[in-house]
Amino acid sequence: MMTGLIILAAGSSSRLGSPKQNLLYQGQTLLQRAIQTALTSVCHEKVVVVLGANEGVIRPSISDQLVYITYNPDWQEGMASSIRLGITELLRIEPNIKAAILMLCDQPFVDPLLIYQLTEKKADSFSGIIACTYRDTLGVPVLFDASYFPRLLMLQGKEGAKTLIRDFPNDVATIAFPLGAIDIDTIEDYERLHGN
Repeated sequence: MMTGLIILAAGSSSRLGSPKQNLLYQGQTLLQRAIQTALTSVCHEKVVVVLGANEGVIRPSISDQLVYITYNPDWQEGMASSIRLGITELLRIEPNIKAAILMLCDQPFVDPLLIYQLTEKKADSFSGIIACTYRDTLGVPVLFDASYFPRLLMLQGKEGAKTLIRDFPNDVATIAFPLGAIDIDTIEDYERLHGN
């Protein structure tokens, strides 16, 4: 089953004060790390990176990567605009794509095995949404069957993947990903990451 992967990296990192996409962890920026994970995963041929805020300082560090980089001029609207753009770009690259995984760059412990587990769970179940579960929540990375693309293309403003996870609970299967609770929103989060 052909699955694409969209890395949503258009946010302005307002709580951090500098672009989190460029924060270094283990010798790579968070975004480089997310891209490396994507390119060494089962989705490696169809990886879309959505940039927005701070594109000028982020793009140079990833321009040599074998991914489709697209710019979201409406990034200030919120997550929905980047999801819409990512799905549109994925369909442009591969009109017959069967599913898409949404991923962020601020969860440094996402690895190719987790991406594989999402696709395997999709293959083994009849569920159209495969979400990760951590700290009593369901969230990203999350896989959506192509049947959900029209709904994803209708998202608005701050709406994200959780909107669909909440609206279609009976069609959601889950993968346990405890380390998904570690994401980088503040400088304290970043310092804690280095303390681990």
